[in-house]
Amino acid sequence: MAWDFSTEPEFEEKLEWMRGFVREEIIPLETLDLDGAALARATAPMKEEVKARGLWAAHLPPELGGKGFGQVKLGLMHEILGQCVYAPAVFGNNAPDSGNAELLAVGANEEQKRKWMQPLLDGRLRSAFSMTEPGAGADPTLLTTRAERVGDEYVVNGHKWFTSNGSVADFLILMAVTNPDGPPRRRASMFVVPADTPGVDILRDVPTMGDPHEHAGRPGGHAEIIYRDVRVPAENLIGNEGDGFLLAQKRLGPGRIHHCMRWLGQSKRAFDMLCERAVSRYTHGSVLADKQMVQDWIATSAAEMTAARLMTLQAAWKMDQGGTAAALNDIAMIKFYGATVLYNVIDRAIQAHGSLGYTTDLPLESMYRHARAARIYDGPDEVHKVTVARRMLKDYEPHEVPSEHVPTRREAARKKFAHLLDAATVSA
Repeated sequence: MAWDFSTEPEFEEKLEWMRGFVREEIIPLETLDLDGAALARATAPMKEEVKARGLWAAHLPPELGGKGFGQVKLGLMHEILGQCVYAPAVFGNNAPDSGNAELLAVGANEEQKRKWMQPLLDGRLRSAFSMTEPGAGADPTLLTTRAERVGDEYVVNGHKWFTSNGSVADFLILMAVTNPDGPPRRRASMFVVPADTPGVDILRDVPTMGDPHEHAGRPGGHAEIIYRDVRVPAENLIGNEGDGFLLAQKRLGPGRIHHCMRWLGQSKRAFDMLCERAVSRYTHGSVLADKQMVQDWIATSAAEMTAARLMTLQAAWKMDQGGTAAALNDIAMIKFYGATVLYNVIDRAIQAHGSLGYTTDLPLESMYRHARAARIYDGPDEVHKVTVARRMLKDYEPHEVPSEHVPTRREAARKKFAHLLDAATVSA
């Protein structure tokens, strides 16, 4: 099978503009301690520029206001946007809003799209994805939050956490069990729940390694939420009862491609800092670039980043050709491999900078803390590795004698080529 990751010159021009725009206009915002209102003011004209160039919410099909770009093109865009935490929002494809818009695009009815998805795309509403629970993260079949049908409503009770943007969202997309006795992957359903619905108790934004200080009502936070007898109209059910797991997979598949490409953008930024330090820092008689250990870091980082990039683009290409189902193994592999590459490259860059790399005078320490989460969210590394191994092993059968056992193969080869061996013996 031949893979083709090339794009037309017109699209490359868009990417080149994005590179300059992110570098010159968006990344400088990192140095300012802006609150939500100030950040919104600063990025508002940037968003208008993005829209004018036809790059706003590019992950959606044209009929929904996007550009209909396939996963390869979107991946190349996210590689650029991943350099700065603010960039995805400026381009209208920040998590979790972008994933929620995609979910609504494939699962919602027309009225739900009009009421929730379109305002989300326009930037008039914010959303959150409320699936993870304290006892059910890596395995959504263990969800305990219940949504029981009572007349024309569902009554929801449960405990969620790590609901990203939950404390600032206008509505939540909730995954809850509707059929506890059904097959594991048909037990749960998804609902749109307005955040101001009585019984939705947003306890806090959980402090994390990436952001250890507790904040309330701040974009990017991960909310802990209690649902107490929350009454949700039946019309807010997305798709059909039991579709929750399927909808989650449709949402997370493309999302993992985007995550991995954004990680490559972060990795490249850390790699550039590593190389700049290597040619600048003089110690023990020469610059770091002359030290074999540092040369190993640079060569290994370059190889790992290249491998991760090619793996991710291959997964994106397969998705463009045959949908998520055609790239399940690839998506799982890039998730655990790309997360490790991100972490390793940043770690080497910190090491090369010594004490400076450990300080907040450089962005590396923040990048490092956030990178650690990449091996956990959207499924921990171990789950993806087990999934890949199980799928791979289905293609193999047990053999009492290994199929490559040389003595056994030799005997079979003698029988297969007996006429040639006999002729050689006679001629000898």
